[in-house]
Amino acid sequence: MIRFLKDSEEGTYVEVLVTPNAKTTVIEGVNEGGLVVKVAAPPRGGRANKELLRFFKKLFKARVILVSGHHSRRKKVLIRGLSTEEVERIINKASTK
Repeated sequence: MIRFLKDSEEGTYVEVLVTPNAKTTVIEGVNEGGLVVKVAAPPRGGRANKELLRFFKKLFKARVILVSGHHSRRKKVLIRGLSTEEVERIINKASTK
């Protein structure tokens, strides 16, 4: 299991490091801080957070909740109803594109 994923009764928590102002929203890779995601939105007015949640909702086809890090690049997101194995499989598939 990937260390930035944590299983819970509600789903899977994902530690994310966000880089705003990218051309497109993509998973860039993994580092010690967690899953690195570039988002195509500025870090003002919650736009980067909204773009991250939109991207995750589409990627995981699940409800996603920003748990912490609303004003930080480091965030914790809950992917509702998916196991860590399912989340890891989807991340690996998305990262290879």
